[in-house]
Amino acid sequence: MPTAVKMQGIVKFFGKFCANDHVELTVAEGEVHALLGENGAGKTTLMNILYGLYQPDEGQISIRESLIRVASPGDAIGMGVGMVHQHFMLIPAFSVAENIVLGMDRGILLNISEANEEIRRLSAEYGLDVDPLAKVWQLAIGQQQKVEIIKTLFRKAKILILDEPTAVLSPQEVDDLFRVLRRLTKDGMTVIFISHKLHEVMSICDRVTVLRQGKNVATVATKDTTREKLAQLMVGRELKDSLSRTFTCTGDPVLRVGNVACLNDKQLTGLKNINLTVCAGEIVGIAGVDGNGQTELIEVITGLRKITGGRIEILGCDVTGKTPRERLCLGIGHIPADRQRFGLVKEMSLTENMILQTYFQEPYCSKTGIINWKKSRDVTDQLITEYDVRAGSSEQLVGNLSGGNQQKIVLAREVSRSPKFLIAAHPTRGLDVGATEYIHTKLFEQRNAGRGILLVSTELEEIIALSDRIAIMFNGEIVGVLGRDEIDIRRIGLLMAGSKENLAG
Repeated sequence: MPTAVKMQGIVKFFGKFCANDHVELTVAEGEVHALLGENGAGKTTLMNILYGLYQPDEGQISIRESLIRVASPGDAIGMGVGMVHQHFMLIPAFSVAENIVLGMDRGILLNISEANEEIRRLSAEYGLDVDPLAKVWQLAIGQQQKVEIIKTLFRKAKILILDEPTAVLSPQEVDDLFRVLRRLTKDGMTVIFISHKLHEVMSICDRVTVLRQGKNVATVATKDTTREKLAQLMVGRELKDSLSRTFTCTGDPVLRVGNVACLNDKQLTGLKNINLTVCAGEIVGIAGVDGNGQTELIEVITGLRKITGGRIEILGCDVTGKTPRERLCLGIGHIPADRQRFGLVKEMSLTENMILQTYFQEPYCSKTGIINWKKSRDVTDQLITEYDVRAGSSEQLVGNLSGGNQQKIVLAREVSRSPKFLIAAHPTRGLDVGATEYIHTKLFEQRNAGRGILLVSTELEEIIALSDRIAIMFNGEIVGVLGRDEIDIRRIGLLMAGSKENLAG
């Protein structure tokens, strides 16, 4: 088939760190081509070069056999290249149409009414179901992603780059996305698909290029490989299931949630009479389609949202009226669902982010209130090594790391504090298979050391693999709690759809 994109000998340094080391990539017209690799392997950097966000230190790029230089995203768009970033580039207060036309150089020719009609046409043609007049803040994550895709179509893109497109989507939204991608490629679009989810790569992609530590490892057709072979190419070793399967719980409760209710952001009922207990030495998984109260549950436990009724106890202490810091000091760890909004300050260094919650405590702070930066850097360097964070140094800005490496920083910070109670919300979101294996092992280590863990994830396989008990949420309620010997995927699916069982948690 004709070639849509060819990148040859691409080299990119960030300081002394080589993100791309003479990388080669060839993508055929009309295919879905996966770019696979561990966190920090150089996938997003390579695509940012193709999109004009970065300039390569060496190498050349061709689009449809023509050698080109992409000096900016504007150049890329002009050449028919569109990119949907892992963290969407949308302004929440603007409408869908305003976001789509933002930055387009049409001068006096810009007509918002005509733009609305064009957006409606594209939405109907590709089954995207997006209202051009809706405000972005009102849209679910899956709909926001559709806005980003329509933006590329509106700008006449023929090559679409998707960076971790399913990281925050529900299974139904993933199915919808894949249906759209099949329609786009049928109409001649070329798609470059960055992902860590091997089953999705095998499902939607024609070929796969694997990167490891910034270098090419292989390019293979999905029909000629397996998930296991791709995983081994990614990490350079065979992955083994090393999780301890002993499920017991003899500890005292570290969390008691009694008849808790609260409102969500739209001032509607967010949680309804939630009852839940987590004991020391167990993992309680929260299953459910995203948006059924999981966020509100985490926020009331951590003190980020007020409750309208009920009581919350953590480690035997009534924390109903306590601040997030007071709860933190009791011994809570919190891995938030959105690392960039709630877990990190992108403009700060790795060291500063690592001590965000403990900068006022020993050993990071003296009795006189002066931060011990040497100790802070030493601890950060140690955790960078332990968690295999791909960074130039502890003084690098967190915002310059890949999404997966940002997640590792959050995990390292929270787990290293040895909390008595750990909330892990989507802890492996955006992580590769090797890092996921490592994090699952870390969570089990914490559980086996007597910590209580509340695990929230939309990955049902993850919930089933790790949990001692599973509570299923639907429409702000816990509609069933299953013990280890009661776990059944079909039963969980029915509960996720709203079938109620015993509500005792």
